Amino acid sequence: MSRIILTGGGTGGHVIPILSLLESLKKEGFSCHYIGSRDGIEKELVKDIPYFRISTGKLRRYLSVKNLTDPFKVVKGVGDAIKIMKRINPDVVFSKGGFVTVPVVLAAKILKIPVVIHESDITPGLANKIAIPFAKKVCVSFPETALKLGEKATLTGTPIREEIFKGDKTRLNYSLRSLPTVLFTGGSTGSATINNAVWGNIESLLNNYNIIHLTGKGKVNKNIKKEGYIQLSYANAEMPHIYNLADIVVCRAGANTLAEILALKKPNLLIPLPLSQSRGDQIENAKSFEAQGFSKVLQEENIKDLKEALDTLYKDRVKYKLAMAETPFKDSVSAIVSVLVFFSEKNIEKNL
Repeated sequence: MSRIILTGGGTGGHVIPILSLLESLKKEGFSCHYIGSRDGIEKELVKDIPYFRISTGKLRRYLSVKNLTDPFKVVKGVGDAIKIMKRINPDVVFSKGGFVTVPVVLAAKILKIPVVIHESDITPGLANKIAIPFAKKVCVSFPETALKLGEKATLTGTPIREEIFKGDKTRLNYSLRSLPTVLFTGGSTGSATINNAVWGNIESLLNNYNIIHLTGKGKVNKNIKKEGYIQLSYANAEMPHIYNLADIVVCRAGANTLAEILALKKPNLLIPLPLSQSRGDQIENAKSFEAQGFSKVLQEENIKDLKEALDTLYKDRVKYKLAMAETPFKDSVSAIVSVLVFFSEKNIEKNL
């Protein structure tokens, strides 16, 4: 049986795609093990496979006193990871990004274990920038990223959970009118910009659309109760059914959300996080999706034009569906697993 170490953490976006691979990895005969931080979100999300904790230091782009001490935590993390790897003796390591992955990748390099990295965004995050030189292959989601990385990159798309494809809108007991339905979401924590834009334009929006509005935890506006308007703080098990019901999606431009709406061929309006709130990855993601004909983009500073942009998107929805139907990402999970199988088998042969 082949053995694989999986690593990623800090945000759900660095963990959930890994979980989407587990079933296929097990079918290929992999024994799966996870290396994460002591108190990160990955510790709560990873179930049913062995979980190992290592010391981690945060990677910062800004001045902080902790920048003087955290490198020592990273060094300790490398030592922790080496001990774990010597015990497991993995054939390949798969890294999704986040600061916990840097010591794991460095440990794998020291032990001459092949590393495969996945980068969801068009521009790699800091942890992946550090780790990419040590990787055998980098699975990417955007053609622009593949072009920049050259032969080391392979265009696979982002793996998404199988449940997303099993949505059934008849399982939702929502009272809606005979109008198109728009899903507004700012992610699990919500987006104040999107929330305020919906509430500020609620009357005009409801003239043409039903609205399902995911506000983020603790951000429901209890003062707004209208026919055709469904307001939820967040959705978990219901999300596949909500996607199935929605005719259009309005959202941020995080890589995992983009992967889901592309896979489901949902016409979408992207409102990327501005530079003032991010490193600019969502702006670049949105530009790429717009250039490929998958999305219409509305910058946050133009949020006053929300209704006009939404109307234009709905009018042109067939054009966007046709463009998304041409995407090469038919099965990102299988594409990534095949890369992992290749390097695992190659490493096993080398050690015979």
